[in-house]
Amino acid sequence: MKTNDQITAVWPGRPYPPGAHWDGQGVNFALFSQHAQKVELCLFDEKGRHERLRIAMRERTDDIWHCYLPEARPGLAYGYRVHGPYKPEEGHRFNPHKLVLDPYAKDTIGQLRWGDALYGYTVGSKREDLSFDRRDSAPLMPKGRVLEPAFTWGDDRRPHISWQDMVIYELHVRGFTMTHPEVPPHLRGTFAALGSAPVVDYLKRLGVTTVELLPVHSFLNDHHLAEKGLQNYWGYNTLGYFAPEMRYCASLKVKEFKTMVKTLHSAGIEVILDVVYNHSCEGSHLGPTLSMRGVDNASYYITNADNRRFYDDFTGCGNTVNLEHPRALQLVMDSLRYWVEEMHVDGFRFDLAAALARESGKVENLGGFFDAIRQDPTLNRVKLIAEPWDLGHGGYRVGNFPYGWAEWNDRFRDGVRGYWKGDDGVMGELAQRLTGSQDLYGWSGRRPHASINFVTAHDGFTLQDLVSYNEKHNQANGEDNRDGNNHNLSWNCGVEGPSDDPEILALRERQKRNLIATLLLSQGVPMILAGDERGHTQNGNNNVYCQDNEMAWLDWNPTPTGDALFAFMRRVIALRRAHPSFRRRNFFHGKPLEGSSVKDVCWLKPDGREMTPEDWNDANARCFAMLISGNGITERGPRGEALRDDDFLLLFNAHHDQIGFTLPAAGHGNWHLLIDTATQALPPDKSSSPEEEAPAWPSPSYPLQGRSFVLLSRASRGAEDSE
Repeated sequence: MKTNDQITAVWPGRPYPPGAHWDGQGVNFALFSQHAQKVELCLFDEKGRHERLRIAMRERTDDIWHCYLPEARPGLAYGYRVHGPYKPEEGHRFNPHKLVLDPYAKDTIGQLRWGDALYGYTVGSKREDLSFDRRDSAPLMPKGRVLEPAFTWGDDRRPHISWQDMVIYELHVRGFTMTHPEVPPHLRGTFAALGSAPVVDYLKRLGVTTVELLPVHSFLNDHHLAEKGLQNYWGYNTLGYFAPEMRYCASLKVKEFKTMVKTLHSAGIEVILDVVYNHSCEGSHLGPTLSMRGVDNASYYITNADNRRFYDDFTGCGNTVNLEHPRALQLVMDSLRYWVEEMHVDGFRFDLAAALARESGKVENLGGFFDAIRQDPTLNRVKLIAEPWDLGHGGYRVGNFPYGWAEWNDRFRDGVRGYWKGDDGVMGELAQRLTGSQDLYGWSGRRPHASINFVTAHDGFTLQDLVSYNEKHNQANGEDNRDGNNHNLSWNCGVEGPSDDPEILALRERQKRNLIATLLLSQGVPMILAGDERGHTQNGNNNVYCQDNEMAWLDWNPTPTGDALFAFMRRVIALRRAHPSFRRRNFFHGKPLEGSSVKDVCWLKPDGREMTPEDWNDANARCFAMLISGNGITERGPRGEALRDDDFLLLFNAHHDQIGFTLPAAGHGNWHLLIDTATQALPPDKSSSPEEEAPAWPSPSYPLQGRSFVLLSRASRGAEDSE
């Protein structure tokens, strides 16, 4: 059998499938370029360092350039040189001196090395559209690599977690595992580490159902970061939409990702990918020529209608992918299907998803991208989560995505933060968020699970920093603290940053418990930021996108406060899982159910009376209760059984003083105390003591401590007793 270095035969090949496809006998290459005049396939040695052969692709079908190499084998490193007009004012930036990565490359070899030869124009010239650089960029470029796709999935099955049962855990593959003491050092920071036994066991013990991975598509380290000695840590700088990032592969093989997914699935854990289809790493009109810009700039990117030299930038990253073009849309759709069908992922969170909806510059809810997904038999069955905004005009679209989509709900984040911070007049906002944000999602027929609830995420303060800093401290990023959000709705509890004051430390721990309990006991789908359950701090940096170091990596060293917080979160997650009252498929009605005088949800003042509109509008009010009826669940269980639950009373007090709260009269028994964030009372741990019961509360009132949350339960009254 000939090696890849001995290729001599070139056949016409086929225009489909796009990319480099090994069929067991040879490799078919297919590349879309509508405006190209000539395309050359460049083959490299096995390490991707030296160009061995250039092959003119003479076949062109429907703007797909293609050929077939019967002697080629998996592992072959390749790239393209695309000839055509260099007329930036018309949107064309072809330069055959620049090797470009196949947009469909499923595997890559080598890392990009920054240099002026990567740019299609002469760096330093006054106008990039008036210069043309002839230096060869191939020595600086990563290369595509023909993939052997075979993998033994065995009986791998998707966990198929129902939306309302999900608890999402947002994590960074590298940062989550880099210092884990039970992961072998050579595996830390990789897919193999995330799929290792101690890490999977930790996720299972915590009780999360779904991991949401920050970007794992191949991406670049930005030039300005490389010049500062920093790294692109988050990965929102995509180079290719099919290949996994090799720095996360200990084995440097794609199958490592598949093995990780298979392992997590066997533990009953879903895998969702944070994907960046709104822009690419090629940046603005002054950026390098690496892939789509050199393949067909005018087709792949949204250029400005008045001067196509420039891009319409709705992402803040220099460019926006043009999903109005059918081939660009096909690229995204093919990528999504690939990660579902070949890599077995369970869904996606779309970065700056509003940019994907833009048509003629405007956000269109039912644009081509959404139509394509809705009719796709593969994609319309997986989890779809939008970051429902971009940076362009009209780009904030919370509550406006189509049926079938869930959304990151920043209204939940801000409402919960503002309330526990002690802001005026936010009780009504908090009540809307506790009940699943019907005001945002109910009008379109969506259900509470359309709201992805979060208090913290990768972008912003961690939970520890949210209660420890009033201001961001991003000096380490080298941008004079100008980067990152200034509107954090955080409160340092009296001292900025670390403190040794016992009262301040105790208050911070209580505030964290308040925020965790509010998140996990609200209607909708909770999302936890990895490390929050351990008190992870980033030292006040709310934008660690460039901090690939101990600042962003999780510290796995045990501490008494970290262990206690982990235990608290684990128990509250278990409580949520045990009670359908906190996982409703439908919104509350807020009125008596048929045949009963009991409301499914009722709001109470500290004196025990029901809240009035005037009470909600009292800017000075900080304390209220939410009473959930266990008989108010209208949906049925998986076998059609009627669901019943206990009654639950959630007491909220963001005031600094203790308040005596009058409890509603009990039904068939006493109220039982499940959670008090002031005393660290915890719900029973059924996993270790199945017979453990929550203590009964003997008094008709409860001494609700300042800045605390309390949860009580009682046996619910049957409909026959409710008159």
